[in-house]
Amino acid sequence: METPTQFFSTPIYYVNAKPHLGHAYTTIAADVATRFKQMDGYDTYFLTGTDEHGDKIVQAADKEQQSPREYVDKISRLFQDLWPKLNIGNNQFIRTTHPDHIRVVEMLLTRIHDRGDIYFSSYEGLYCFGCERFYQERELVDGKCPDHGVAPSAIKESNYFFKMSQYQDWLIDHIKTHPGFIHPKQYETEILSFLKEPLEDLCISRPKSRLTWGITLPFDENFVTYVWFDALTNYISALGYPDGPLFTKFWPSARHFVAKDIIKPHGIYWPIMLKAAGIDIYNGLNVHGFWNVSGSKMSKSIGNVTDPVAVTDRYGVDAFRYFLMREMVFGLDANFTEDVLVSRINSDLANDLGNLFSRVLSMNLKYFKGRVPDPNGTDFADLSLETDAQMVIQHFKDAMTAYEFHKGVEAIWGFISRMNKYIDTHEPWRLAKEPDERLRLEAVIGNLLEGLRTVACLIYPVMPETSTKMLRGLCMVLPETGFFPLEKIGKWGQMSAGACLEKPDSLFPRVDVLKKPGH
Repeated sequence: METPTQFFSTPIYYVNAKPHLGHAYTTIAADVATRFKQMDGYDTYFLTGTDEHGDKIVQAADKEQQSPREYVDKISRLFQDLWPKLNIGNNQFIRTTHPDHIRVVEMLLTRIHDRGDIYFSSYEGLYCFGCERFYQERELVDGKCPDHGVAPSAIKESNYFFKMSQYQDWLIDHIKTHPGFIHPKQYETEILSFLKEPLEDLCISRPKSRLTWGITLPFDENFVTYVWFDALTNYISALGYPDGPLFTKFWPSARHFVAKDIIKPHGIYWPIMLKAAGIDIYNGLNVHGFWNVSGSKMSKSIGNVTDPVAVTDRYGVDAFRYFLMREMVFGLDANFTEDVLVSRINSDLANDLGNLFSRVLSMNLKYFKGRVPDPNGTDFADLSLETDAQMVIQHFKDAMTAYEFHKGVEAIWGFISRMNKYIDTHEPWRLAKEPDERLRLEAVIGNLLEGLRTVACLIYPVMPETSTKMLRGLCMVLPETGFFPLEKIGKWGQMSAGACLEKPDSLFPRVDVLKKPGH
């Protein structure tokens, strides 16, 4: 059977500021989804990168007394250096200043222009320099840009326009006839609601008289292209459009991860651009909410922009990844505070998972000198955890397939809770005192070790380092891929009976709240 494929991408991040919590979340979510698909037997490709043209880049570079090129090289490097620290396994990092990308943008513009869908006209409208785009009156909130809170400037100039309006009916039909194209459902509803009003043509150029840091239009050297027309094209230029083998293999399965503030460019501009150019439409869009910090929107002016490097240096990468996937319901907003993060570390990771791992291996060391009992070597059906394990694997798979990461994590922690109660119910310490219960004790410890193996395998997408540490502690030989396929996790009795397990190191030490920074 042919191996299924999956292409995931993050937005390419605009390099007018350093990476923050929101960038980290989107990229970790795409990484978790990619690792899960690999476990589920898919051949995957994972793309991220940086968006490096436009007005705001020039302004940020001027502020630091650098050329735009020097500035984008510096900030792009911060993103490229961050991903390995967060255990991100992207296949490619694309930059929109790369010649290969520029060539594809020029190709796309030429194709759409030749088809008659780009025209030159004078336009007078309301322009937000922060968003680098024109606004319609109905899009403003109290006459101000909804994202920047300032009144847009009235600008009149001649530019090139993309005939977006003539594809409005096609896009509405495409969204309605392709369930899940925009996920979760509330964002599909939002886009369809927006499309109830007439869609205006899109201004896709900026005159060089006011901006030179961009890709020159292939049909008029006096203009550069609009930054979104440039940026969105990265999803196909990175794959080697039009005839690269990666494009042929992965483009049909493309799903983009984006935050809700950029849903219109991705949910309206991008599919229409592809349609106008005669390119197949991407498979779908996964839209997530915002991270607020201590109840407020992240903002430089408030001073609450959260640095993912500082958080992971303090609490660890896997704890950070776990918190983000567990705390946010994909699609809705979530709140980040260090108090909640520490609470999750102490309760979920140190108490529930860490204590269970330590407790079971310590009992195995005490009662069996570390030798693994055979859970299938005894006939105690009432003690088997196999059915519970198979149920959690199925629940985990269902949730992760639907991009409901928090439910996938909850399913695993439900099984961890089941095992902790199993210990309290069957009291291995009591069985150890009674020679006639020796086989029953073997069955209890053997089932607990198999349960820990199941947990260690399932947490791989979210906490790859902890997964490896647990599996090595259980003397499991990891495949070259570094993970076990989903279809092979459920088989009970995979641990080597008789193998000797040592006393485990602590997985997650409790965080002393009194020593936490700020206390």
